Amino acid sequence: MSNRGSDIVALPNAPPPSLPPDAIISPVWVSSPPLVPSALSTAPRAHTAEVIRLPIQIPSCSARRPGIQSSLPLAVLFLDLYFRYPTMDVPSNCPSPKLHTRLRLWEFADRYVFEPVDGLADLLLSVSRVNGSMNLIEELPQRGSSTNPKVQIVFGVIGVLKLAVGTYLLVITDRDCVGSYLGHAVFKVTGLRVLPCNSSPSASAEQKNVDTEFSELLDAAERTIGLYFSYDSNLTVTSQRLHELGDEFKSLPLWRQAEPRFLWNGYLLEPLIENKLHQYLLPVIQGSFQSIHAEVRSEKVNVTLIARRCTRRIGTRMWRRGADPEGYAANFVESEQIMQSKGFTASYVQIRGSMPFLWEQIVDLTYKPSFHVVRVEEARRVLERHFHDLQKKYGAVVAIDLVNTHGGEGRLYDRYAKSIEPILSEDIRFVHFDFHKICGHIHFERLSQLYDQIEDYLKKHKYFLLSDKGEKIEQQTGTARTNCVDCLDRTNVTQSMIGRKLLESQLQRIGVFGANDTVSNFPDFDANYKVLWANHGDAISTQYSGTPALKGDFVRYGKRTTQGILNDLWNALARYYLNNFADGTKQDAMDLLQGHYISSVSRDMAAPVKAGLLENYASFRLAFALILVAVMFMIMSLRQDVAKCGQLATLMTLQHGMIPATWCCHLCGLVFASAYRDMSKPMAVCSAIDHVFTSHAIDRCREIVSTSRELDSLLQHQFCEDSIHFILF
Repeated sequence: MSNRGSDIVALPNAPPPSLPPDAIISPVWVSSPPLVPSALSTAPRAHTAEVIRLPIQIPSCSARRPGIQSSLPLAVLFLDLYFRYPTMDVPSNCPSPKLHTRLRLWEFADRYVFEPVDGLADLLLSVSRVNGSMNLIEELPQRGSSTNPKVQIVFGVIGVLKLAVGTYLLVITDRDCVGSYLGHAVFKVTGLRVLPCNSSPSASAEQKNVDTEFSELLDAAERTIGLYFSYDSNLTVTSQRLHELGDEFKSLPLWRQAEPRFLWNGYLLEPLIENKLHQYLLPVIQGSFQSIHAEVRSEKVNVTLIARRCTRRIGTRMWRRGADPEGYAANFVESEQIMQSKGFTASYVQIRGSMPFLWEQIVDLTYKPSFHVVRVEEARRVLERHFHDLQKKYGAVVAIDLVNTHGGEGRLYDRYAKSIEPILSEDIRFVHFDFHKICGHIHFERLSQLYDQIEDYLKKHKYFLLSDKGEKIEQQTGTARTNCVDCLDRTNVTQSMIGRKLLESQLQRIGVFGANDTVSNFPDFDANYKVLWANHGDAISTQYSGTPALKGDFVRYGKRTTQGILNDLWNALARYYLNNFADGTKQDAMDLLQGHYISSVSRDMAAPVKAGLLENYASFRLAFALILVAVMFMIMSLRQDVAKCGQLATLMTLQHGMIPATWCCHLCGLVFASAYRDMSKPMAVCSAIDHVFTSHAIDRCREIVSTSRELDSLLQHQFCEDSIHFILF
């Protein structure tokens, strides 16, 4: 059950009454400013290969608190190399500052004031509304009779964004508690707000117009989805990695623990780091956090699924494809499945990402733009760099490629196979599985053929397993990297299959399952587990493409359904619209938040002209007209073997009503009855279109149903598979 943060009444020095027990805040020693280094360097940019390190002076903890001796952990150098951050050394016996969990935001005319109401500190954060400067103050400004500041509760400062003429703060206005990770509450951001600090009277009209243009990007930033955080636990690092790094690592502030590639707000935190506002440095990831709880043979089983989206080549479908010259792949997501039962903890990490060489798919108003491999001569170097980085982080890698072997996808497959061939070894394997050719759109059980090819690899490289005493029993030494073209739909189906196999192995290992038991033997557990992965796939897909994943009905229910196919059709059309008319702005907003979008203002530049209502209306009509044209092309492509599709439409009428059947009839080109020789069949089809059923039509419908009871049997017809394939893929 979700606990909505906006419903919590914040009282000083008291934990929130509606949070789970593991989220209760314990008082900590706060008698002086947080420990900070005298020289502080910010994190290198995502595309920078070198690591910049500055000398760091460590303040003595014993000087601030009697009886505590300063010590330097030996793991600091190792952590610095691994995380590419200049690590601040904090003695393990000196607690890192706790993060503020709720703040009262006062909006004065000249400043914003954040007043902690969680009992962790007495100082207030003041931010100028003129230039964005920040400082800590002891009390609220004086309020006169004419002063009536707005007040609201916020749950954290995500960061600060600096543009041409002003500064913007991003704050969390709403949150949901979605579960716990390693005993600490995990929250999903459900409300974001951008606070402008650009009321400078000296700004020119041109500068103000430029920042007005950025307002659209800031609006898109406020609508960012899939953000998760914890005040007490590091969500950016896997369970195995966290166990290996130990207690000294955990004593560092959370933002120091964070792995930069999964720290969504790393760039936004830099101004807070520079101002040494450690209690406000809240690490945030983008991805997904799902969990289920089940009882299997009187044993409680908890399964958590975390997706961590990499920020190095973050973007939207079609606007970010392939890899960049540094080897960072688009839509790179780390998925960790964590199982807890009988005191044991097990996890398995697998990854997805675009094919790691330089290629693109430029939107051009066609339904499926052409694929283009860019700088073919660099493909091998980029791919080698990508896999070298994966080996350092995960060990061995099996690359599972699910694309077609013909057409545009076939050209990408050829380039991938040729580029990876020189580096194939015991630690790097390449497995190609033509998903559409082998599985079609309903025979996903044939994924067992893929599992047979990688089963030995999965067993060899195992999974992470902790005993009920916290001792490591097994260690994961390799991962599976899966891709299709988008790394969404086919990829999620495949990853859910791998996750299921590993979960069964883990439960058999600790004695919850028998030697021959599978998840399918326990219907309630099976149903919840399917929903877990379906939600996981929908979250990743929505962030990248703007719509839930296709083929989600199979992941959710274990089979293809009529409603699932119709949903896929709608989502495919929605993706077409978003790719061509919305994702450009969304991409710019992402680049802005990650520090990749450079804004500058020239005195001589003309003020941009913002599109008016007429232009926006014209753009909408153009988009709508293009979508209708695309649908017409689909109809033309489907005017084959109409008898089978007529049966499909009629059966849909009986099972799901006339409106779904009408959609099917139109899309299959069955508007005119002359397509049939037998005049009794057109009457059944046309009755669905006209919403008029004659007794003869109903008799014919019953006759057709008697010969084909299930819709799935109709979908097995090759033409229907090819037609739906054209629409959805």
